[in-house]
Amino acid sequence: MLASLMQARCHMDLGLAGRVAVVLAASRGLGFASAKALVTEGASLVICAREPLRLEEAAKDLRTGAAQSARVETLALDVSAPDAAAKVIGLARDKFGRLDVLVNNAGGPPPGGFARVGDAEWERAFQLTLMSVVRMVREALPLLRASGQGRIINIVSSSVKQPIDDLILSNSLRSAVVGLAKTLSRELAGSGVTVNNVLPGIILTDRQRELRGAEAARRGVSFEQAISEVGRSIPAGRVGQPEEIGALVAFLASKQAAYITGASVQVDGGLVVGML
Repeated sequence: MLASLMQARCHMDLGLAGRVAVVLAASRGLGFASAKALVTEGASLVICAREPLRLEEAAKDLRTGAAQSARVETLALDVSAPDAAAKVIGLARDKFGRLDVLVNNAGGPPPGGFARVGDAEWERAFQLTLMSVVRMVREALPLLRASGQGRIINIVSSSVKQPIDDLILSNSLRSAVVGLAKTLSRELAGSGVTVNNVLPGIILTDRQRELRGAEAARRGVSFEQAISEVGRSIPAGRVGQPEEIGALVAFLASKQAAYITGASVQVDGGLVVGML
């Protein structure tokens, strides 16, 4: 009983009830965690992902935990497609008549060093990582301006502050997203639209489970041991959880974050060693 009372007293009203958010690549991982944090706070959602069945499963889960007034709409698409932005933002306009929050998210480009990556790989990564954000923002801006409290939140990577070896595509193009966001934040500040980046470190998503599981199998150790070893390399002593990314996304979408713009906030347990 005491714990419940303390939780109720500590809850912060983020002012998201009645607002509408588009969350990209939201069927699992960081996109799903972000969508869940938003819908729990009362925001209605349009979510998208490439796999229709997985997307509908995610939507069902989100509806189960949604605040009473929140709704969840889905659209199966590839965010790197040139017409994806018009489709997903158009769905938000048609279903809700407004848009307040845009959460840009996409799977990372494939690994590789400079010598192993050709023009075709660069082009695909460019469309997926940078142009998907450019097109989504372009399409969403009229609605975000009309909101009066529009929010653009890009889920990027801590690699924009501390590059990761053998990820030349991600390091380069995610950094371009940060440059875009910083420039946009200054252009849009007077209209009430904020633009911020979330920089995840090592977060225990399905992708991380796959990678660490494969690594554990190669080494002949358990998955738990592999994850524990990774955690010990992080100052916080553990890997992060997707919900910890979702919590920051929800805060940056909130009324309390109206004076935060142009920021890149890492959620990495202290992994990045740089001061800026």
